[in-house]
Amino acid sequence: MTTAQTLPRSVAPPTPAPPRRRRGRVPGAQLWQASPLTYLALIMGSVLSVFPIIWSFIIASRDNSAVYEMPPVPGDQLFTNIDRMLANEDAAFVYGLVNSAVVSSVVTISVIFFSSLAGFAFAKLKFRGSNALLLVIILTMMVPTQLGVIPLYMMMVELEWTGTLQAVIVPFLVQGFGVFMMRQYAMSAISDELIEAARLDGCSTWRIYWNVVLPGLRPAAAVLGLLTFMQTWNEFLWPFIVLTPDTPTVQYSLKILSSGPYQTDYVALFAGTALATLPLLIVFIIFGRQIIGGIMEGAVKS
Repeated sequence: MTTAQTLPRSVAPPTPAPPRRRRGRVPGAQLWQASPLTYLALIMGSVLSVFPIIWSFIIASRDNSAVYEMPPVPGDQLFTNIDRMLANEDAAFVYGLVNSAVVSSVVTISVIFFSSLAGFAFAKLKFRGSNALLLVIILTMMVPTQLGVIPLYMMMVELEWTGTLQAVIVPFLVQGFGVFMMRQYAMSAISDELIEAARLDGCSTWRIYWNVVLPGLRPAAAVLGLLTFMQTWNEFLWPFIVLTPDTPTVQYSLKILSSGPYQTDYVALFAGTALATLPLLIVFIIFGRQIIGGIMEGAVKS
């Protein structure tokens, strides 16, 4: 009789103890932990990014004799220099601010609307020539803007739009980058099953876009809107070509401030630059958290 047969049947063999988990970092956790070198690089990048804005406000608070002083020290003449800059009738700075706000807002809303509509069509609707049209849109992104200045200016002269705001609004109502961006985002964020369910409920294509697709594209639309607003606000070349000092944008007004009769009034120029930067900072402060949250939400969904 063997030893195994002498054991009573009621006694079960001992179960092996579960292996102990090693205490330590989870594999891949180091990717989410920033090193001191990363923090140092972030701090240096933040300082380099904020320094030009701070320097503009500091110079705007001094006089022209302190422009080249290093390090820059804040003064007490900021509001005096702003009043003197606003009193320059040739620059019409306040008028330029209003014009830039109107142009940037209209262009941003139009780009978001048409880009999301076209992106939805290219991503979820089937029609002949969709790939060819998308290729044409991508090709427009490869053409430098400067190459289209002369024919576009000739078109504005033919339409008698020179010196008017529609000359800086209409040519930029749709952008190829926006269409391509919204198309790529719609392909991953909007499911075909959701659209089919809406069609079974009797929704038209327009209602599907407005009630189903557009809310799903909100994170990408927020990013596109911020980029478009900043690009339009900072645009200088085309407004300088097609507009006149009677209808300037804010960048055109800054150009007038920089071209003094004898020497450049740097204090007035930096005071205008500081005021021209404030709307962009306000827009980013108000909508920045929503935009970043939308990006993270879209990344988690995808």
